[in-house]
Amino acid sequence: MNKAQLVETIADKMGGRQQAADAVDAVLDAIVRAVVAGDRVSVTGFGSFEKVDRPARYARNPQTGERVRVKKTSVPRFRAGQGFKDLVSGSKKLPKNDVAVKKAPKGSLTGGSSATVKKAAAKKATTTRAAAAKKTTAKKTTAKKTTAAAKKTTAKQAPAKKTTATAKTTAAKKTTAKTAAKNAPAKKATAKKAPAKKSSARSTAKKTTARKK
Repeated sequence: MNKAQLVETIADKMGGRQQAADAVDAVLDAIVRAVVAGDRVSVTGFGSFEKVDRPARYARNPQTGERVRVKKTSVPRFRAGQGFKDLVSGSKKLPKNDVAVKKAPKGSLTGGSSATVKKAAAKKATTTRAAAAKKTTAKKTTAKKTTAAAKKTTAKQAPAKKTTATAKTTAAKKTTAKTAAKNAPAKKATAKKAPAKKSSARSTAKKTTARKK
């Protein structure tokens, strides 16, 4: 049975050949996309489709017998379910007026795909928000550390400025003291010379008095 025959087989149940073709295409497309993405598609009673990775290996060309290296690759794999195996082996009989594959339980298909999509979107949104919150927290922490470091640097520079000002003031005081010390002997010498002038004036007056007599 090929795809066209499969469509013809289910056309009556789907309400027409076009609806059956669309249904088959949708099912096959969903299975292929899921397996390529690395997901496992499991249908109860039928089987599961999954992606299998094969490591690099050596093989032999059946025509020439030459040893050939086969690269690492991925292949799809289908594993039949137990119900499918039982029907093929004959341990169970095919139902005449019912589907061979077990029906899904009641309520399990209500909003199935949409609910799954919504849950996935919610998880992605939550993850994105958490990542954004972490980035914001990291930025705030970095800003706080930078501000603290700047304050410490300013605090260290302030004492240095005070020390420099103190050193300059001390040096100025020392220079003033030295200047005052240098000027002090000169003042004392001037003070000593003054009495000598007075003594000269007295001796001159005595001489003048003696001559008059």
